[in-house]
Amino acid sequence: MGNLKLKYSKFYLKTIVIGYLFFSSTQGYAQQTTKNVTARFTDQEIVLDGVLNEEVWKTADIAGDFQQFFPSDQVPAQFKTEVRLLQTDDYLYVGIYAEKTFGDYVVSTLKRDFGAMTNDNISLLFDTFSDGTTAYFFGVTPYGVLREGLVSEGGAAFNNTWDMKWRAEATRFDDHFVIEVAIPFTFLKFPEGSTSWRFRPYRWNNQVNQQDSWVKVPQNQILSSLADMGELRFERPLQKSRTPLAVIPYINALADKNYTIEETRTDFKFGGDAKIAVSNGMNLDLTLNPDFSNVEVDDIFTNLTRFEVRLPEKRQFFIDNSDLFENFGNAFNEAKPFFSRRIGLARDTMGNLIQNDIIGGMRLSGKLNKDWRLGVLNIQTAKDEANEIPSNNNMMLALQRKVGARSNIGVFWVNRQTIGNEDYITPEENFNRVIGMDYNLASADNIWNGKAYLHKSFQPGDYNGNLSAQATVTYNPRHWRIIEDLVYIDEDFTADLGFVPRKDVLKWGNGIQYIAYPKSGIFNTHGIRALSVIYWRPNLDYKYSDGRYSLSWETAFRNQATAEASLSNNYIFLTGPFDPTRTQGAVPLPGNIGYNFNNVDLSFQSNNSSRLTYGATASFGEFFNGNLTAIGGQVGLRIQPKAQFSLALDYNSIRLPEPYADADIFFTTFRSEITFSKSLFWTTLAQFGNQQKNLGINSRLQWRFAPLSDLYLVYNDNYFTDVFAPRFRSINLKLTYWLNI
Repeated sequence: MGNLKLKYSKFYLKTIVIGYLFFSSTQGYAQQTTKNVTARFTDQEIVLDGVLNEEVWKTADIAGDFQQFFPSDQVPAQFKTEVRLLQTDDYLYVGIYAEKTFGDYVVSTLKRDFGAMTNDNISLLFDTFSDGTTAYFFGVTPYGVLREGLVSEGGAAFNNTWDMKWRAEATRFDDHFVIEVAIPFTFLKFPEGSTSWRFRPYRWNNQVNQQDSWVKVPQNQILSSLADMGELRFERPLQKSRTPLAVIPYINALADKNYTIEETRTDFKFGGDAKIAVSNGMNLDLTLNPDFSNVEVDDIFTNLTRFEVRLPEKRQFFIDNSDLFENFGNAFNEAKPFFSRRIGLARDTMGNLIQNDIIGGMRLSGKLNKDWRLGVLNIQTAKDEANEIPSNNNMMLALQRKVGARSNIGVFWVNRQTIGNEDYITPEENFNRVIGMDYNLASADNIWNGKAYLHKSFQPGDYNGNLSAQATVTYNPRHWRIIEDLVYIDEDFTADLGFVPRKDVLKWGNGIQYIAYPKSGIFNTHGIRALSVIYWRPNLDYKYSDGRYSLSWETAFRNQATAEASLSNNYIFLTGPFDPTRTQGAVPLPGNIGYNFNNVDLSFQSNNSSRLTYGATASFGEFFNGNLTAIGGQVGLRIQPKAQFSLALDYNSIRLPEPYADADIFFTTFRSEITFSKSLFWTTLAQFGNQQKNLGINSRLQWRFAPLSDLYLVYNDNYFTDVFAPRFRSINLKLTYWLNI
């Protein structure tokens, strides 16, 4: 039986690979640009006041005639939006005129890096190397609030942790608003002598639940798709990018108390980052003794699976060109050779995950030219004798080459090397290395997407096998979404700096979804989706180990609300004992047994642009040899534009037969964000989980006293909840300053 399954798996692998070769050979012609706009050169002084009263604006070229994306991509935009562009030697100026209906704007915050779904805004995409894969984005609300970031994966991935210095001013009226933007060329990367970029502005008009784009984007794609772009032409070729040297020092005064061991500590830290432009497309980031005390804390969650959950990276140093390092490996986060959150964390002698100080590091990343990207990362972590953690050098080298219209091939080398000869380090722990090659498919029209990769790991004395591989392809025309996925992860594949939640896996996934676009009624789109995911264990003679088969109905309403209902059948073969309740001292479910169970899942999310928002999830059915009832809900209130509050609740009731444990797992999260002005913000997060027996409070006051320069006051408090007593408390006062030289 195992050999038969292996033969079928090889057949599907060959089929997918042949498909890749065919479609990559047919994507050599990039999509034809249908719209263009020229940035006229001017030496006239432009006063940034959101008025557009300089004479030169009257002669500027206009990007207009926007097309609606939501709720329908078949009609022109209902409200006029015009985007004018000018260039000087140092700045790209953008003037925006946008009409609106009478009534209040939708705006949730005055804080930088706002959410597009909860704020009216105009966003600008600049694909400066015209590769259709990566871009800069800039967004402005009618209140002149800014957001900026990096776009990767052809528009599918946004990272707004990236920052740069630019300005915008806005004026508001009853029936329209005006925005004036100044983006310095010095902070952008582009080829010297550029005469054009791929470009597209788009608009979130949440006041009337509409989204518009200058270039038509099919609704089966995403609004930020880089496949559907226009052209921005420059009347005068751009000069060499002259990004200044940026030095970002910090000082941090810290005081904390651990009530468990009655230990009080005070500390004073200093360090900083530097950003150095190496060429028109490359940037060197340096860090010394970095401190991440001001980084937003992670949300707690309930994990009922046997596997680790991947959390997002939020530390500024790792953000620039992060896709170049992080996107190698499995498309569904099942085997990533590099995961930057591993750096700065280590396990102590009890196996607990604790902070491991970073001494310093560097990142060289960016574009060598239009077709080539390079990334080099090297970070040294500190030795911790008390917890038997050695100093480690963590390195990654990545090289990527564009092929066809929007696809690429990349190779990499990841290396973790122990420094020193500590007696508590076994020979097997001295190093871990992973090498590999990835092919990322993205057709010119973005209808075909996929990935194929082959990786190999090396440990001392272990050089055979240790492979990880995947071939996956997605076909996404207007009414269909079809996915084929084949994955293999060897039992001995090891990536110390990566994310590999499970090994010894042969996986075959299939998905098909039909999407309908009603012309009337409350539903904007809806469709049926069938999904099957099957896992075998190669090391156990390809034994069938896990399976999920589901049928679901999904819909998006015309008011931007969403809903989903699904029925699923699950099979899990436990090779060893497992307690899903994670109850101390409980009898685990026995291993070497297969469990088959069914579930019904429901979810609803209201329109996020409303002042009062709400959502709910529910799951009912069997769970291993028992039953599971899971209910979640969240409600949010916006007092625009100064404040927003949200409360989320999650409850899981697990009922297993004797002698196994039952569990009632509950957590709640309260979040508040108050923006006193565009430069003063107060954010508080309170989280309680009965499984963790912890109440945690994180409150952060941020004063942006200069561009990208901040003073933070961060207060953390944690309490035991079984006896309600303090557990750990800390306060940080941190000052950062962005200095351009």
